[in-house]
Amino acid sequence: MAQLLSDAVTLTESQQLVQTSVRDVCSNFDHQYWRNQAEAGDYPREFVDTLVDHGWMGVLIPEAYGGAGMGTRETVVMMEEIAANGGGFSAAQAVHGGVYNSVPIVEYASEELKRDLLPRVADGEASIQAFGLTEPNAGSNSTAIETRAESDGDEYVINGQKIWTSRVDVSDYIVLVARTTPLEDVDKRTRGISMFLVDIDDAIEQGALEMEPIPKSASDFVHSFELWFDDLRVPAENLIGVEGEGFYQVLDGLNEERLVIAAECIGLGRLALERAVDYANEREVFDRPIGSNQAVQHPLAEAYARLQAAKQLTYNAADRAASDEDVDLGAYANAAKFLAADAAYEAADAAVQTHGGFGIATEYDVERYFREARLTRLVPITQQLALNYLGENVLGLPRSY
Repeated sequence: MAQLLSDAVTLTESQQLVQTSVRDVCSNFDHQYWRNQAEAGDYPREFVDTLVDHGWMGVLIPEAYGGAGMGTRETVVMMEEIAANGGGFSAAQAVHGGVYNSVPIVEYASEELKRDLLPRVADGEASIQAFGLTEPNAGSNSTAIETRAESDGDEYVINGQKIWTSRVDVSDYIVLVARTTPLEDVDKRTRGISMFLVDIDDAIEQGALEMEPIPKSASDFVHSFELWFDDLRVPAENLIGVEGEGFYQVLDGLNEERLVIAAECIGLGRLALERAVDYANEREVFDRPIGSNQAVQHPLAEAYARLQAAKQLTYNAADRAASDEDVDLGAYANAAKFLAADAAYEAADAAVQTHGGFGIATEYDVERYFREARLTRLVPITQQLALNYLGENVLGLPRSY
């Protein structure tokens, strides 16, 4: 079958190059490879190293620092293709942090830090796979974080706890968000928050970082952790941007990253739908392919329609983000994430149903796609929070939280 949804949008020359190149990389990693990684819970190191060798970890790093100097329009293609060509949402998530955590460094770090770190990230010598924001007592209310960073001479001393910090085990650095001014001492909840670059090996050598993996039932080979920081000392030069302005720095670029996550959902949906269509054409019961039954056809056709709509919105929004238009990108990004996650879920559910009893057999992979699709309705924000944004900021309804 030709690549599903290949003609859903018109790609630029640059996007076509990305699509061809990433598909070529992914072609070396078949379904069995991803099945093995999932069953063993092993990070797909060989796949990531191949992406590094082809320069894809530096896709968002400017050429002046050794990167590819590309933007959101190219990154949505990259991540959709990684997810669609066998690895699913987890494969995209295996490298998502490594690609996007360089952005705060590019935008806000000192020139000295940029010149030291970014070329090493671009050529794979260093990785910034982990981003520490979420805390057990704050959840989605990011301004309620309690992790503190206090200035002490030419260092900051950090104490606190993070949860759901992913890929710490395969990263050299964490971009860590902490309060430099207590919540009760700021005139606005969004102030007094700062970003830091934390060297993980140094933190472990100090005895200031404890990490515990979180057992979970999705994204088998992308591990998440609970972290505790105890008097961690970080050089003052590792402050990213302006002290106290970290919350705004986190928000900057968040909508474009959300579009890329929508693209990852679409890739997962494509993968699930292609596997379902193949099975529906091959599997014969009552002397005919099961795909000849409308009870099988219609859910798959509906999934296709949902994925096509989500893809057109996501790519249109990526184009608008790259333009000089004055556009409410938050509205596009939240709508795209909502639709793409739902489309991926419906496609994965239809794929399991199409396979009948084999839908829960790991050798057919669709049960893994379904678990991942359920996850997309929770991360990076829940579907309900995406709707909250649209209700309040687009429809003008009263704030609900």
